[in-house]
Parts: sequence; C-alpha cells; structure tokens
Amino acid sequence: MVEAEIAAMRWRPELAVETLPAPVKLAPFAAAVGAEVELAGQELGNGRLVVLHDPAGQEAWGGDFRCVGYAHADTDHELVADPCLADVGWDWLLDALAQERAAYANPSGTVTAISSKSFGSMKDDPQRCEVELRASWTPLLDRGRGITAHLRAWSQLLCQIAGLPPTADGVIALHTRRVRRR
Repeated sequence: MVEAEIAAMRWRPELAVETLPAPVKLAPFAAAVGAEVELAGQELGNGRLVVLHDPAGQEAWGGDFRCVGYAHADTDHELVADPCLADVGWDWLLDALAQERAAYANPSGTVTAISSKSFGSMKDDPQRCEVELRASWTPLLDRGRGITAHLRAWSQLLCQIAGLPPTADGVIALHTRRVRRR
C-alpha cells in the first residue's frame, strides 16, 4: 500500500526523489525515500522520510504507522542566530501537515541550528550555517485515507526549510532564494 502511494506520488518539481533501503529492525514493514531540493542546478537542501508499519500497532506510536522525517539545509547567519528559529521550524512541519489535511497524532522532534567557524589551518574555510529538523508523527489513516497527504506535507517542509515558499495545487511559485554559502 505505502510503496504504491510513494511510486504514484507527484513530488514538487524542485525535488529529486529516490527510493532508499528502509530500516528493517524498527517495524515489520517500512518504506523510505530520500530527496534533494534543487533549483537552477543548485542543491538547496536534502532529507529523507521513512514510513513504518506494524500491523499489531506500537504503544509508543499510538497507532500502527509512524512517519520519521529529516530535513536539512544550509542557511545564513541571521537565520541561525534568530532565537525563534526552532519554534518557526517546528511550525513549518505542523503547517505543512495542516495545509495538506494530513491527520496525525503524537508529533515529536527537534529543530537544530548550527553555526560553524573554522580556525587554525582551516581558518580560510567559509563559515557554515545550517538548519536541521528531525521529526516523527503517527499518520491517522482510518476511513480510507492513505499516506499521500503526509508525503506531500514532508515535501512542502523539505522545500520550505531549504528556503522555497510553500505551494498550493495549481500554483506555480516564483522563486526567491537566499544565497547558499559553501
């Protein structure tokens, strides 16, 4: 079921998505995808999503499915230094799930802002600023709802953390992107 929905998914055009080997020890059934956010030949971010399924259910999940997602992007110093970044980053996930009408329960995760400056023989390396979101949630798939809304929400989150605006069906985004430093 999940594999068929992943195969049929119409991903955002900025995403280069590939199927990944799924972890085998976390649940009896699993599917995984990885993606790179690309615009004009430049990689802006990356991530992965694993959908776990245990027909017997798992108490910690509060259901028999669990989505585990990761999103990462380089960013600028101003964003990393913003004390609201963690709260805003978490809101990006919740807003994406709401926009896609993806019913869920038990969300958990972290938002991490990283600023790295090099010293000594590496002093000429540019400063790196990154943002990373790790999250999991229980998709509520009752009443015939499939996993597609959760796949769309993750793709929206991944693009947004990479600096692209959210989109709606039938809307083409005009991209403005902060400069990615390497």
